[in-house]
Amino acid sequence: MADSTLALESRALHKRFAVKASRQITQALDGVTLQIPSGSLAALVGPDGAGKTTLLRLTAGLLRADAGELRVLGIDARAEPQAIQNRISYMPQRFGLYEDLSVLENLDLYADLHGVPKAARRERYPRLLEMTDLGSCTARPAGKLSGGMKQKLGLACTLVRSPELLLLDEPTVGVDPLSRRELWQIVRQLVSDEKLSVIISTAYLDEADRCGQVFVLHEGRLLAQGAPETIRAHAQGHTFLVTPPTHWPTRRLQAALLDQPACIIDAVPQGGDVRFIQRSARNDTALVDLLHGQPLQPIPARLEDGFMVLLRQQRARDDSGNTDDPPLDQPVAQPLTPAVIASGQATPQTDAERVIEVRDLVRQFGDFTAVASTSFSVRRGEIFGLLGPNGAGKTTTFRMLCGLLPATSGFLQVAGVNLRHARAEARRQIGYVSQKFALYGNLTVRENLEFFGGAYGLRGQRLRERLLEVQRQFHLTGQDNIPSGQLPGGFKQRLAMAAALLHQPEILFLDEPTSGADPLARREFWRRITALAASGTTIVITTHFMEEAEYCDRIVIQDAGKVLALGTPQQVRAQAGDSPQRRLDMEQAFIGIVEQARGRHQPTSQREVIA
Repeated sequence: MADSTLALESRALHKRFAVKASRQITQALDGVTLQIPSGSLAALVGPDGAGKTTLLRLTAGLLRADAGELRVLGIDARAEPQAIQNRISYMPQRFGLYEDLSVLENLDLYADLHGVPKAARRERYPRLLEMTDLGSCTARPAGKLSGGMKQKLGLACTLVRSPELLLLDEPTVGVDPLSRRELWQIVRQLVSDEKLSVIISTAYLDEADRCGQVFVLHEGRLLAQGAPETIRAHAQGHTFLVTPPTHWPTRRLQAALLDQPACIIDAVPQGGDVRFIQRSARNDTALVDLLHGQPLQPIPARLEDGFMVLLRQQRARDDSGNTDDPPLDQPVAQPLTPAVIASGQATPQTDAERVIEVRDLVRQFGDFTAVASTSFSVRRGEIFGLLGPNGAGKTTTFRMLCGLLPATSGFLQVAGVNLRHARAEARRQIGYVSQKFALYGNLTVRENLEFFGGAYGLRGQRLRERLLEVQRQFHLTGQDNIPSGQLPGGFKQRLAMAAALLHQPEILFLDEPTSGADPLARREFWRRITALAASGTTIVITTHFMEEAEYCDRIVIQDAGKVLALGTPQQVRAQAGDSPQRRLDMEQAFIGIVEQARGRHQPTSQREVIA
């Protein structure tokens, strides 16, 4: 009998997919059993390939399970998928907005598709436009909205009818902290005011911490479930904060801690310090020596800490074949991540060689100024972060630095070459990884690498040597014949990095490379970047994960095409009001600096610019 108190109920749910290229079967879901009450907010979290999107698509009636039982709003998903679709709304990762249509025309289109009558639209639209702050730009084409506003328009289109269950698949991927906060205000408002049931998958563990229930998936299996405090409890009593020794970059201490898997489960920069999870609550001699006697501050565990403990334990079980849960105090036999940090490089000095020089850079599109008189420099071996809200002008700046877009005016020199006069020559000195996967999906891994190697001028034995080296470095060995379009997200990122580094460029440009990546994948990615910088490669990166700014030697924050802050992470936090009495993390500093520059009452129409 149907249970009307449950939004979702699954028992021993299985779903398999055949991978044509490798002729293998992928177990996307493997015996998942869970219950989500009606009127609640639940989060699905897990690494790439954990099964989150598959579970949402099954719930939406878009896929059929191979085995097990799935009931959505009390309806059998196998027998009546259309009945489910009539009562839910689903916003996938790549929600289809029509960029040539206006905000209002997009809403009308989706209302037409769902058969929403005119009277219901007149009642529904004002509420949606108020919630999403789109009321002042209903005539604007969707293609001229910033990324955050596009996501809010996508959510509004999803809600043109009143669903009983809302499914959101990573709705905040690629969205800046300000827009992310606004999206979550909308979601919480829907749950509290309309008693809507919401199931959301997310790569941001702080978002999952706001939900009533959290379900941790790993390789198709349900690893843990419960309230956020239940997941946090796995790391409670093992989480500490430590200040790096004098003259140590935060990322060096973080990498050194991760290189001690016998006593450290996880480490991540936080507000100039390093937050880490100790495997044993007892003092460890190796750890004391590593920290040079720096005092440890016990801190409460976060949801992300508990998540990392669960994943590390699962990987240890997978590696050992042991089905028992290894306790935190039990060291693992092998490191769980490769050691890639060299001796560690201090923050570049002011007299180091400048490999990028930007002075009074301007880029205009007609009468619109995307970048206004921007100036900064980047030194050899530095990790330099370009931060800003969606539509701030950072992507335009990034494309000019890469030689992909000419400047309207100003001075721009990269790797000793003036980009206003010799962009092609400069491009030979740089590698570029775009935000969206930009390799050829129908070509295999090997074919993509050979193509880009040839484009960079590599031939014969030199090309073969570099192919072997990047495949080894990015763990792509054995993947030669798989079409790149069929690779999981993490493998696609590795392939894009390998292609960009084939010709050993002086400078590597990374445009939101960790967008949508889970915390474990982000740790592994930054260890590679740390090693590259230590070897002398200059890194310029954009990101919406503000904790990642702490890996940078210096950062610049832009908004409306103008530089709001420039300096080390410590200097930027200080500009936002960080002090010993009031410690700020980078997300708090970022929001504070941008909001102060904008003014709290600035109209939406002035804020939203072309992305």
